[in-house]
Amino acid sequence: MSGSADDPARLRGRERRRGWRAIFRPPPRAMRRDLAQLVCAVGGGALGVALPRLSLGPEVDAGPVVTLLFTLGFGVISLVSIIYSMLFLVIQFSASTFTPRLGLFRDDPIVWRTFAFTVGVFVFSITSGLAIGARRTAVSTLVPGTAMVLTLIALTLMRTLQTRAFHSIQLGHSLTAIATRAHRLFDELYVRPYDPEAATAAPAPPPGAVTTAVRWSGPAVVVQRMDARALVGLAERHDCSLTFLVAPGATVSRGVTLAEVTGGELSEAVLRDALETGVERTFDQDPDLPFRLLADIALRALSPAINDPATAADSLDRLEDLLTRLSGHDLDIGRFTGEDGRLRVTIPVPDWEGYVRTAVDDLLFPAAGSPMALRRMHDLLGRLAERIPESRREVVRERLQWVDRTGRERFPLLWARTGTP
Repeated sequence: MSGSADDPARLRGRERRRGWRAIFRPPPRAMRRDLAQLVCAVGGGALGVALPRLSLGPEVDAGPVVTLLFTLGFGVISLVSIIYSMLFLVIQFSASTFTPRLGLFRDDPIVWRTFAFTVGVFVFSITSGLAIGARRTAVSTLVPGTAMVLTLIALTLMRTLQTRAFHSIQLGHSLTAIATRAHRLFDELYVRPYDPEAATAAPAPPPGAVTTAVRWSGPAVVVQRMDARALVGLAERHDCSLTFLVAPGATVSRGVTLAEVTGGELSEAVLRDALETGVERTFDQDPDLPFRLLADIALRALSPAINDPATAADSLDRLEDLLTRLSGHDLDIGRFTGEDGRLRVTIPVPDWEGYVRTAVDDLLFPAAGSPMALRRMHDLLGRLAERIPESRREVVRERLQWVDRTGRERFPLLWARTGTP
């Protein structure tokens, strides 16, 4: 692709890159967890060594202070260990109630921040106690006062942690948390409004260009993140184009084609540096995950073992909200051009039909056995068909017709009495 700086196609490409590059960056989460614990431990140790040396304010006998510090240190670390052990049961309960893929509480920053701060309090208490016991017979009241304040803060964090754990087993809170993360992700990814006339087909590779496949050679993993900026730079340096066959959220196993390289050669090891993999899907770059989670919760609720159509109806409410939010946005955001305007990286992303399939198709047959769920599905599809652009209505109307026909056949009296919206 080529053109001036004001070329509309090039401007669209820049907006797409800006939206996806805001997400496709190296993730700091795992590093932040370890760094938080390290910082709190080092900070607690440094404070524990420095604070007893100060002679500010009145002083008290060192013996009781040392006893207090050791009691607070071991008491706080013992309490947080018991709380975390109990929270494992909360996570298991949430997994069995909603869906094993729901890791909202486990990934909540309050979980590892509370543990990191508690470690800092423990290190401070033990370090300051040893420093006082080794050199001083009297110590400033600033030391026990600081220990008490830090302990109160740690207890406040533990209470907040317990409250979050209680919320995580509540349906409304879990559904709201999924929807909130989905909204945040959609706002970062889909920066352009939907324009049916602006849809363009993928450009064909240059004639005579050689395409080579890059295959995954490691164990089965889930692609969690892709650094689009690094991939575009990589393609520019090697003067080639990358077409990925997998997207964030996909599972790749040994021998699966990861990407196709056109116009050059790249090794799998080079591409791996721009990817992050793990054992499960995450919200960071996987816009299909919120739909999958909500659909899973509804499926469990409609299963014969649980038979809770009201929970399924609540999940359908959130699915309608997400589909309505996406209906007015341009979803074709998987193409990234270089500084020269040439298409460099292509990543498969869900389209409108893909989102509708994930949100609706798996629930159609289970919902057919429940008048409440089937009616709510009918309302979802009917309102969606009225709100979305005309070019996106066909896939919704097909499912609406099936639901209407099924409702008339299975629940003729109820369907005739309530009417068809």
